[in-house]
Amino acid sequence: MTHDRSARFSRAAHPTEIEKESEMKDDTISIARRAYQAYVDKDRAAIEAVIADDFHFTSPRDNRINREAYFDKCWKNSDTITGFTFINLVADGERVFVTYEGQRSTGNPFRNTEIVTVRNGKIVEVEVYFGWSIPHEASMGGFLDL
Repeated sequence: MTHDRSARFSRAAHPTEIEKESEMKDDTISIARRAYQAYVDKDRAAIEAVIADDFHFTSPRDNRINREAYFDKCWKNSDTITGFTFINLVADGERVFVTYEGQRSTGNPFRNTEIVTVRNGKIVEVEVYFGWSIPHEASMGGFLDL
């Protein structure tokens, strides 16, 4: 019995590679979640704590802007963000693939996908791919003529 307990203790003290990978994924997802929650809470200090000094942000409207430009241009969106519902939240190494439906106090929910890259406990890069308005402007099974 003592031998079994010490074996269990030693496994816990020395995590396997699978356990380490799982912990890293959990931590990476947790850091990404904290950034989204900061928008909901309007807590700039909280998001600054997880955004690296060498951070860059890219979207269809922004071409790899730096941390300062991100806060000048993008942080003001927190004024109207009231929540996020995560559709996909998947870690792959240092990246988290996030698809969410965002809610705004002004109405007009929206859906986006982002790739969040986390290194050393900080977000170093975000790529945003705009989705669509909710409800979708096209009817189910239909499309919009452009």
